[in-house]
Amino acid sequence: MKVALIRRNFSTSGGAELYLQRLLGALQQGGHEVHLFAQNWEAAAGITFHQVHAAGSRAAAPRVFAEAVQAKLAEGSWDCVFSLERTIAQDVYRAGDGVHAVWLEQRRKHAPAWRKPFIGWGGFHRTMRELERETFSLRATRRVIVNSEMVRKEIVERFNYPDERIHLVRNGIELPRFASVDRAAARSRFGFGERDCVILFVGSGWERKGLSFALEAFGRFRSSARDAKMLVVGKGNPPFHVSGVTYAGVLREVEVAYAASDLFLFPPIYEPSANVCFEALAAGLPVITSSSNGAAEVLEEGVNGSVIRDPRDITTIVERLAYWAGRKQRVRAGCDLSLERNVAQTVQVLELAAAERRNANAK
Repeated sequence: MKVALIRRNFSTSGGAELYLQRLLGALQQGGHEVHLFAQNWEAAAGITFHQVHAAGSRAAAPRVFAEAVQAKLAEGSWDCVFSLERTIAQDVYRAGDGVHAVWLEQRRKHAPAWRKPFIGWGGFHRTMRELERETFSLRATRRVIVNSEMVRKEIVERFNYPDERIHLVRNGIELPRFASVDRAAARSRFGFGERDCVILFVGSGWERKGLSFALEAFGRFRSSARDAKMLVVGKGNPPFHVSGVTYAGVLREVEVAYAASDLFLFPPIYEPSANVCFEALAAGLPVITSSSNGAAEVLEEGVNGSVIRDPRDITTIVERLAYWAGRKQRVRAGCDLSLERNVAQTVQVLELAAAERRNANAK
């Protein structure tokens, strides 16, 4: 199978690219020929790179890239075109970022009144919505991969895309990485004592990830739990000061933060499926998240976490923090969250789409 894979920016070191690296490796091991179409990249062994020149403003860049990719693809022949970007035509599209229109609606819902009318007005958002409408059509895309049932439902309802052509492939993580870190050493690194109850938040882009809700809930919880501490990992400017919070910045060895913690709190406004929740489960941490996070689908209430219907419901978040802090137990995921499973399922969808393309060309 000769595969064309589309990714606007490709790095061999970025955490988000781990999935792509493993997928490329699996395709190579399966004897497939892999071509990567990208605007920027770092070299990776065994992969044929095709540079896509797509200069333009922030508003125009997504459209310019999508059209430039099509011109590049036309120079060759492919068994399967797999896109991780909103592009014009592909056999398989992975909707890893969810639905842009839904994100804007959620952002409006949680924004101050004065700001609501301005959200989504810019040229960039218009371009993204237009590309999204084109991507989610049978004319443009044979198959769609989603990482949560939440996103599947959004695509079907918004774009009338056939449900039977959408495949659920949950995200995968490196499970061993989060299961064997020394807890005492990790807590010492951040200055936490053995009796402290450490609540962890991991993520950048703090408005969308719901850090302000997490901080407010932690502040209330700490008023009656003086041994509570909070560790925030990620990049951003703190929305307000709360006593007992440690900001660690971006950590390359993020597994140390999980090992140092007791609970994981992540109440986003919109998140297709947050890998950080899977990482927390792999580290044995109970997860408290919002229903607007597709990763909430793997949680079982009272067994390995809690799901909050509205991230603004601070009272319920505080109640769940108290519940899990009182249990002091390690938990387990109830399903396979391995990266290997994720890659294998993705390859199956690509092979299915390639067979459909062959059959269509043979007619």
